[in-house]
Amino acid sequence: MKLVSVIIPLHNTEAYIADTIRSVLAQTYTNFELIVVDDESSDQSAAIVRQFKDQRIKLIHQKNRGLAGSRNTGIRHAQGEYLAFLDADDLWLPEKLASHVEHLDQNPHIGVSFSRSSFIDGQGQPLGIHQMPKLKNIDAGHLLCRNPVGNGSAPVIRRQVLNDISFLDDRHGFPEFCYFDEAFRLRSEDIECWIRIAIVTDWVIEGIPAALTLYRVNNQGLSADVELQFQSWLQVMEKTAQYAPALVARWGKPAKAYQLRYLARRAVRFQDTDHALNLLGQALSTHWQIILVEPRRTGLTIAAACLLKICPPTFYQSIEAIAIKVTGALQARKIEREANASSQLA
Repeated sequence: MKLVSVIIPLHNTEAYIADTIRSVLAQTYTNFELIVVDDESSDQSAAIVRQFKDQRIKLIHQKNRGLAGSRNTGIRHAQGEYLAFLDADDLWLPEKLASHVEHLDQNPHIGVSFSRSSFIDGQGQPLGIHQMPKLKNIDAGHLLCRNPVGNGSAPVIRRQVLNDISFLDDRHGFPEFCYFDEAFRLRSEDIECWIRIAIVTDWVIEGIPAALTLYRVNNQGLSADVELQFQSWLQVMEKTAQYAPALVARWGKPAKAYQLRYLARRAVRFQDTDHALNLLGQALSTHWQIILVEPRRTGLTIAAACLLKICPPTFYQSIEAIAIKVTGALQARKIEREANASSQLA
């Protein structure tokens, strides 16, 4: 059995870290080490980790370096052939690691294996909807426009992939190998890494149908977060253009439009109407063809923003609840159908 290194960046998540660790310890695949990187937490997060007595758990302390810096530290300490990342407020289903180890073992050309994710709220209750990305035939152009991996708790990666994209950095006053770029924040470090893998290596990025990650939705700080996230995404495009200018020249406008549409959906979710409509206007003026390429998703985003603008809040919430229920049921059926088909092929 191959050793899997599970890396959890930890920063002030005392409300969730115990459940997150329990979800790792409950894995059916047991040959793992769990590396928790405490990124200078000021709450009781690290003390909670120390309460677990499992010898597979290693707690590392460092000065604050952000999510990317914590992952880099975890990678440098990792002993496993496969590395799995889990944010400190997310959860895994028990079969998560076993499914990805099987996926990677059976497909030596795949470097990054990811799963679909189910959304949960702050109390860990299911919201009934899932991230439903493209699973196969993922190229650099697709990654520029979307993030099929979805979140930092979904992927399991071969160590060799990370070795192939490593670079020396002296951001903290001494040279060290890095894998995620610590210049990026607000989840842009994820997509920057996946884009770099797709461009500079031959490794395949591929997903499995099951929703094995439980991704916690945070409702705080929407407007500021959206603006900062967009600026960080623009910085990713600027970096990518330095080593893949032709790719960015071809996909830059559509990618920007899809990113703006994604942020508009986030604004709708948190009922920030004016912001959502403004983002949609920017998306369509940047690359109106997204209506033709993805009419359903684009149309639904426009319709939701307009309904939010004209409907009383209680009426809109009723419509939204029905839409989520129907969408979730359709997604669940698709996940079950594709998971069954995948298991039969295996």
